[in-house]
Amino acid sequence: MMSSRLPMVAVLLAGAVALSGCSTINRLNPFGQDDGPQEIAGEGERISIIAFDDTLSVSDTLRGADFFLPTPYSRTNWPLPGGNAEQAPEHIEAPVNFDVAWRRGFGQGSGRGNHVTAPLVAANGRIYVMDGAATVSAIDAQSGQVVWNANLEPTRRSEREGFGGGLALADGKLYVASGYRFMARLDAATGAAEWRTQTEQPIHAAPTVTAGRVMAVAIDNTLLTYDSATGAPSWTYQALSEPARILGASSPAVSGDTVVASFSSGELVALRSGNGNDLWNEGLSRASRTNALSEIRDIVGRPVIYRGDVYAVSHSGAFAAVDLRTGAPRWTLPVTGVTTPWPAGDVVFVVSKAGEVICVSRESGQVYWIRDLNEGVEPRKTGGFFGFGGTVAPKPLWTSPLLASNKLVLASSSGEMAVLNPKTGAVERKLNLGGSVLVDPIAVGGMIYVATDNAQLIAIR
Repeated sequence: MMSSRLPMVAVLLAGAVALSGCSTINRLNPFGQDDGPQEIAGEGERISIIAFDDTLSVSDTLRGADFFLPTPYSRTNWPLPGGNAEQAPEHIEAPVNFDVAWRRGFGQGSGRGNHVTAPLVAANGRIYVMDGAATVSAIDAQSGQVVWNANLEPTRRSEREGFGGGLALADGKLYVASGYRFMARLDAATGAAEWRTQTEQPIHAAPTVTAGRVMAVAIDNTLLTYDSATGAPSWTYQALSEPARILGASSPAVSGDTVVASFSSGELVALRSGNGNDLWNEGLSRASRTNALSEIRDIVGRPVIYRGDVYAVSHSGAFAAVDLRTGAPRWTLPVTGVTTPWPAGDVVFVVSKAGEVICVSRESGQVYWIRDLNEGVEPRKTGGFFGFGGTVAPKPLWTSPLLASNKLVLASSSGEMAVLNPKTGAVERKLNLGGSVLVDPIAVGGMIYVATDNAQLIAIR
């Protein structure tokens, strides 16, 4: 039975606050109002890069116009959270009929103190998942049978205060980052542990592994790096401290010797992957007179590197294309989001927190089309007594888009999967998944896979 609650991972604040005891976030309420942000940035704060009254609309010159999408290609592996080191898979071949092939439970779902946050990864005919209590499983991609599982939860009760993390694959090894304050490496074939390194801070995001280095962002906005063979710590980078954040985190993107990481401070930072020397730092921030939550600048979705540009969207209401070499913004749009953009060919797709799927010209930043997947959805009141009290449940949140065989695929916190025409935004089909989803779907071996909030892996053919 699908839970009616909206998963905390994507809508509630302050993973750092819950673990550090900071009280500065208490006045912020994601479902209410307060006095609003200051219109003039104070010391240490970032100034908005978009005007207060900017709005998003379809370009008159691009409305109904055609654009180029690359030919879909077959993928058998999905080793990193975004498919590859640049987080830009382009267009995947997955000619599915959108029928459920199988479902498989993989452990403890989201609940009090536990959250399913790990993006799916895949290699050699297996899908790798992690449940809400740090149990990692390898599941056969065709049959759904569990090949092995490994419980990585700390044995001491005092160390079990934590949640989140993620997985990455490289050279037959599975790398695990955890909210229980550790990084680990397992043998991807057997699940046997090979090393485990404690971290000072929890890690809520999946790691990125490339060129012998493991990279992950901790909740104190430190980019941590480790030697992939031994787990020995390497260089670190400290971004601005920001306790006001979303319960979720981002994974770095890497192109050549450049790593791009995003932080809850709204910083988008490019560094040398070999030594951590910073190349540029761009803040994605947009203040609002009417929305106090614009003060939360978190870039939760992964930054994406594609054809010389970096694409990222912040919770503060800025969606930007930034030159990878210089850090100069090419264009910026007023989009509030907690997902990962998907560039392909002439366009980039992005999903707003409000449920709008937006198709944008990569070159100009003009909008081809906007589709509101929450159109007609009325907020529901839950709880209370004879109509008094209770809370208003927000509209569904939608995952990052997946471009597969000329279909744009997304899933939602209300348990729906939507299939859109990528050229027009028209909704072609919807599928009931039977469980809330906030982990991005992936496509490998001609199938689409999605993990639900109650720890079910669903294969769609």
